[in-house]
Amino acid sequence: MSDPVAVQVAVIGGGPAGLMAAEVLSQAGMQVDVYDAMPSLGRKFLLAGIGGLNITHSEPYPAFCSRFGDRQAQLQALLDRFPPDALRAWVHGLGIDTFVGSSGRVFPTQMKAAPLLRAWLHRLRSAGVRLHVRHRWLGWDADGTLRLSSPDGDIRIRPQATVLALGGASWPKLGSDGAWLPWLQARGVTIAPLQSANCGFERAWSAHLREKFAGAPLKSVVLAFTDHQGRTERRHGEMVISAEGVEGSLIYAFSQRLREQINAHGSATFTLDLVPGKDADRVLAEVSHPRGSRSLSSHLQSRLGIGGVKVALLHELLSKATLADPAALACAIKALPITVHAPRPLAEAISTAGGVGFENLDAQLMLTRLPGTFVAGEMLDWEAPTGGYLLNACLATGLCAGRGARDWLAQHP
Repeated sequence: MSDPVAVQVAVIGGGPAGLMAAEVLSQAGMQVDVYDAMPSLGRKFLLAGIGGLNITHSEPYPAFCSRFGDRQAQLQALLDRFPPDALRAWVHGLGIDTFVGSSGRVFPTQMKAAPLLRAWLHRLRSAGVRLHVRHRWLGWDADGTLRLSSPDGDIRIRPQATVLALGGASWPKLGSDGAWLPWLQARGVTIAPLQSANCGFERAWSAHLREKFAGAPLKSVVLAFTDHQGRTERRHGEMVISAEGVEGSLIYAFSQRLREQINAHGSATFTLDLVPGKDADRVLAEVSHPRGSRSLSSHLQSRLGIGGVKVALLHELLSKATLADPAALACAIKALPITVHAPRPLAEAISTAGGVGFENLDAQLMLTRLPGTFVAGEMLDWEAPTGGYLLNACLATGLCAGRGARDWLAQHP
């Protein structure tokens, strides 16, 4: 192995957080080298943009910050330096226009991530940032030198400052595999266990439901869930019946609370209002209406507009006695209980919960046990629902870590 190469700042990880840290540092006139294990940068960012890239959300800022749950205090301190309006202005500075969708989510006008990433990488290269792909970090030597594998063999670098932005452990085939965890733990860094966030949940469906309705969307339902602390929330939206259980945006919005309930009690039960536009009295009246020779499915379709997967769920989850009792059936239509037993595996999750605890960091995201080493992005112990919150927070943490490294270097030339 060759002698260590001296670099000014090493950014390990070429996702949004790492690239934002690199931009901040390069703007301060520093030489930045970005290292990423994959053949190209921003792979998970590109995947996230396939269906339409949510860059942030337009809701009032206090509500926006509340989406970070029990990490609101830590995240808001970072988001205050790069709030949604600042993010949109930054995107506009790359020559990409944005618009607010009907849901309040903010998108680039082209909807995709690729044009934004291309413009960003061009600006970084023009600023002198050196981008190294197929360079996988392998931890530290005993003297603190960073070890990396590269197409030309293992190399060692000795930066004056380091920003770690390696992601969590969701979608490992895109580069975020959590391999960094034991290396930080060996240095005394406290790390909360990595868990699935914004994920589907498992429930054993009958063969009939799996074969006929796996992948079917449940549109216009209201999910209600009471967590183990007695807090109830209701949310209108859509979800999907999967072969393994349930998934989709409505489920993702509740994933933290469902996961915590499962961790505490082994299962979690939520209810679905299948006809949120109709009150309980009307549903009872329609269900009680004589149906003559019609099947129950035809009756529900005719009287309430319930068909397809919604009727299939009623047959799947209710007893024959309940289906035959108009009052009980009406109650179930307004609050159909579904019990799930486990989150889907971390490799399938959209994002990761857990990671480097904020107690390990100073206000500028520097590891107190490793002076000159900063952490950003999904490596940190926080989570948020989809809808622009994840990306905005990753960029905000990257900006703050970059500023922290900049200030550190100013004090330690």
